[in-house]
Amino acid sequence: MTASWGRITALVERQWVLIAGSWTRIVSLMYWPLVQIVIWGFIQSHVFNEVGPSTTLVALSAVVGAVLLWDFCWRSQLGFALAFQEEIWSRNLSQLLASPLRPGEFVAALMIMSFTKTLIAIAPAVIVAAIAFDFNLFSIGPVVYLFILNLVVFGWAISLFASGMIARYGQGAQDMPWALMFGLTPFAAIYYPVSALPDALQPIAHALPPSHIFEGLRAAVGEGRFAAADLAWATGLNCLWLGAGLVAFFLLMRAARRVGALLQIGE
Repeated sequence: MTASWGRITALVERQWVLIAGSWTRIVSLMYWPLVQIVIWGFIQSHVFNEVGPSTTLVALSAVVGAVLLWDFCWRSQLGFALAFQEEIWSRNLSQLLASPLRPGEFVAALMIMSFTKTLIAIAPAVIVAAIAFDFNLFSIGPVVYLFILNLVVFGWAISLFASGMIARYGQGAQDMPWALMFGLTPFAAIYYPVSALPDALQPIAHALPPSHIFEGLRAAVGEGRFAAADLAWATGLNCLWLGAGLVAFFLLMRAARRVGALLQIGE
């Protein structure tokens, strides 16, 4: 059987109504990215006033860009995970999976909503960074869109595994989306290069797509060059991570059905 676009769009519409009908949800989406960029923007301004234009400021500009890009990854991961948990909190997950909706269609709908919510969340922060702090993320060039896409896909990969764990083990695992992302952050080379990590930890960083993206960002901002090798590594690794996340999600969902966990979830 082929996927039904009608079933996918129906679930997307359901999720969209939850957001569009609540201004508090929209404000919540935008709040944390704005706070992040305001804090780092003021830090950049302070350093500029203290030391003037220098290589230090260039390095800090790369950090401001990293903050924005990391939020794309973070928000895509949360957008997926929270959309999945919305169905649990409303006690709707078991009904959805008992309907003709297929697991793959369910995942596709959650990915669409995740991407939509990510754009809503990050757009104000990108605008504030450009107007208030003179940092235009898109001045890096067209490669920034590939950076963003890779980070969004990595966020989905993490959320697929975390959501599968929640389906299988219930609300006791509901902190998994946050825990996994926080646990990987030190190795993602967001605010510092991979070389800053101890030698024993660098292989972990090299296995994560974000570390290659942020190394590429530093090359683009600091050296003005397109790090094609970093982008290629990130894309290849993302294919593996997304494939592993999908396999884990479907296996965990199958296990949850087998043991009847979906009937008790949300209780």
